Amino acid sequence: MKNILLSLVALGAALSLQPLQAQDAPELFKSKPCTACHAVDSKLVGPALKDVAAKNAGVNGAVETLASHIKNGTQGNWGPIPMPANPVSDDEARQLATWVLSLK
Repeated sequence: MKNILLSLVALGAALSLQPLQAQDAPELFKSKPCTACHAVDSKLVGPALKDVAAKNAGVNGAVETLASHIKNGTQGNWGPIPMPANPVSDDEARQLATWVLSLK
């Protein structure tokens, strides 16, 4: 009985991590250099994050592609100004990409 209870507590803790990470994505965004060029609702140097979400809505592999662009940088997707690589881990890049794609 004790082992079952301990297993259920561990499972509950593991399942609760993903929603907490998703809630932290806006804070992660603010803690990285992203805000120098991007805003959620309006174009700055780069596109508005809602525009990125709209452009990639329903695109297969969008999370992986956007995560790669966040981490490694890219050029030519939104005009001539390049997006530099960002100091994020693979997990942070995926978390940010998932959050951006959820914006409406």
